[in-house]
Amino acid sequence: MGVFDFLKKKQEPKYDVTNLSVNDLDEGFVFDYNLKSWVVKEVYQYDWGKNVFTKEYKIDSGDEVAYLSVSDNGDLDISVTKSIKIQELGDGIREEIRKKEAPAELMYQGTKYFLDEDSAGYFNDVTAKSSEWEELISYDYLNEEETLCISITQWDERNFEASAGNVIQHFEISNITPDA
Repeated sequence: MGVFDFLKKKQEPKYDVTNLSVNDLDEGFVFDYNLKSWVVKEVYQYDWGKNVFTKEYKIDSGDEVAYLSVSDNGDLDISVTKSIKIQELGDGIREEIRKKEAPAELMYQGTKYFLDEDSAGYFNDVTAKSSEWEELISYDYLNEEETLCISITQWDERNFEASAGNVIQHFEISNITPDA
């Protein structure tokens, strides 16, 4: 450390520390949700074309890991999901998607879900500081009340992932603090 290092300007954060919101989350941030404190472990970005981007955060509360998805394209859409086995969505779901298209309806744990949208896009692991973007197709389902969600992601001809969880409101996330 040099004698005049204290004169160097500190890098200003890209957010207002007095008014943090879910849109400001980044790796290392801590927030409260559902009576637990969560740490953002990884950050992912999705490019859906036409200048539409969404972010997803891998979050950890110490005893569980989940994914927080944030889309702010006029309306703020937020969900918290956990990975599930694709087989839980029905026998032959992979083949059905590969051969024709995603089913219009799904049953999962006694609840009926309806296809809300399917989107082709690109994925980037921001945390890994990767410049590589991977192609994907996402199939998003909601229950009738639009409070529960399922997402199926197709990475290539045979590689599928699924997650299920809750649609939440922005005020359910509180006490956001940046990485110390």
